[in-house]
Amino acid sequence: MIDMKKNLLILFIGFYSLLNAQSIVGEWETFDDVTGDKLSIVEIYKNNDKYFGKIIHLFEDPLDSVCDKCEDDNYNKPIIGLLIIKNLVEDDDEFNDGTILDPNNGKSYKCYVELESNNKLKLRGYIGFSILGRTQYWQRKT
Repeated sequence: MIDMKKNLLILFIGFYSLLNAQSIVGEWETFDDVTGDKLSIVEIYKNNDKYFGKIIHLFEDPLDSVCDKCEDDNYNKPIIGLLIIKNLVEDDDEFNDGTILDPNNGKSYKCYVELESNNKLKLRGYIGFSILGRTQYWQRKT
């Protein structure tokens, strides 16, 4: 009886670890598309059944940078704390139906996110169809 309880506990812990390991929730390092330099850390979190991401650290820009190219309510808001990913919905292996804001040009795009491995996130921002867009890869902060 003790061995059966022990095996169930081990199975439960393993299953929980597997589910937790495949989450996009956490801190992610972003990189410049051209130079490969680290740009920021984005914290992705879940609120109700949707996922959001905000910039929590900048590597190269001054810490008091603002989104001066944003044309909506984000105009002149500090980059640190800026909500750049909004309303992603989990759909099997992907997260869809959200938007991503590019603070460099102030524009928002449709986006989807896919966890390529536990430590590598694929993000695709696009206009209209996903073929018309740009892909970035983020690394989980360790």
